[in-house]
Amino acid sequence: MHPTSDWHHTWSRFRPQAEALVDVATGRRWTWAQTAAESWSWARRLEQEGVGPGDRVVVLAQNNIDSFALMFACADRGAIFVPLNWRLSDPEIAYQVGNCAPKISFVDQSQQGRIPGAFSREAGPGCDASPYQGPGSHLSEPWVLMYTSGTSGKPKGALLTHQQIHWNALNTILACDLGPGDSTLTFTPLFHTGGLNCLSSPMLHRGGRVVLCSKFEPGEALALIASEKITHLMGVPTIYQMLADHPDFDHTDISSVRDALCGGAPLSLPLLQRYQARGIPLRQGFGLTEVGPNCFSTPPDRVLQKLGSVGMPIHHIDARLLRPDGTECGPDEDGELVLGGPAVCGGYWGNPEATAASIRDGLFYTGDILRRDVDGFFYVRGRLKEMYKSGGENVYPAEVEAVILTCPGVAQVAVIGVPDVRWGEVGVAFVEPQPGQALEAGQVSAFLDGKLARFKLPKKVVLLESLPRIGSGKIDKQALKNMETR
Repeated sequence: MHPTSDWHHTWSRFRPQAEALVDVATGRRWTWAQTAAESWSWARRLEQEGVGPGDRVVVLAQNNIDSFALMFACADRGAIFVPLNWRLSDPEIAYQVGNCAPKISFVDQSQQGRIPGAFSREAGPGCDASPYQGPGSHLSEPWVLMYTSGTSGKPKGALLTHQQIHWNALNTILACDLGPGDSTLTFTPLFHTGGLNCLSSPMLHRGGRVVLCSKFEPGEALALIASEKITHLMGVPTIYQMLADHPDFDHTDISSVRDALCGGAPLSLPLLQRYQARGIPLRQGFGLTEVGPNCFSTPPDRVLQKLGSVGMPIHHIDARLLRPDGTECGPDEDGELVLGGPAVCGGYWGNPEATAASIRDGLFYTGDILRRDVDGFFYVRGRLKEMYKSGGENVYPAEVEAVILTCPGVAQVAVIGVPDVRWGEVGVAFVEPQPGQALEAGQVSAFLDGKLARFKLPKKVVLLESLPRIGSGKIDKQALKNMETR
């Protein structure tokens, strides 16, 4: 047995009666001893089905603790765990199934019939649950195949190796000071790296507890934070906004929460202040499916001082900003973020061209433009592909969005570049007002006057009740482009 796959083995020996997983939907509560037994049983089931090293095991299901048992079982068999996005259309799911060619597929009751020949996961493994010695996995081998939620083209399958998942867990344990007595409430889906790897897998690696929800409902989430004494949260700004807007937010006991991580989009100052007032440091981070995903962190006592920053690189993350000629940027200079270290993925499944384009000499070229200040804090400026030129000047949407977010009454914003006869391209800002706010486009434009160079000012501001989003919760900029260019 290779040591990469034995989290459940180890904690079943050291903390057998400590709680590891809680399934809110079914009420099941597994100790580490039960988690290990379920994983061994699933591993034997996979063996019976002929699953061996390198084979793919597809799971199409809402959040459920069996997914973790299957993930550990795949590690024991040397197989690759493939959680698919059940929010996708049938043709999109069919493409991913065809792309990864699984040896076996499992679906839950809500997804019956969506993958031909798939087994029902509800039936369970039905095998011996005694300790199991499978072929195991090497650090360099893939453990999870996760399709990225791209907004254009076909999604790519990122190969998350044992090394990446283990080092991301260690990085997170150090950056968030996780202990075996800590817990997280996972309401983001496990088919995205935010749900599986931002806090869930690091928490399990540390021997802590994961409370798993099949869906996000703000009132239920607040009640669970209080009743389960949750210590760590992870979500996108929309989720934190929905929690803060719920009538139970101000009188629910959330004093157990020591840390709240946020990714996917910039945080607004009013939202951050709501959580600061409750004693919770809401910390903006940055990462991606292919690296980490936890790559940066801000010390809790510097959150307000470094508003808008995603923090500093955490342990075992090599973060560089490069100019187009490959030389390193100085302070306060925009450059492409290049990441290295043991938390880089193993490339893309069946796509050597995409792998070669992104990973060179062990470094991952993210395509994201960031800036580093003199104190070493990083700020997202935008995607290299999202940058547009207005009158010959480079404009990074993230920079404009960060300023718009400070406008009173603004909850979320997305800026895109669109063709313009005179300037080549100009910006359009799509703004989602805070609930109950009577915001007008002219107010936003007036607020920006004097705060940005003229060429960076959006030519048009469009108010939308709700910005479109992709499955991971990020704003769907392609949908906004389609809306604007129709």
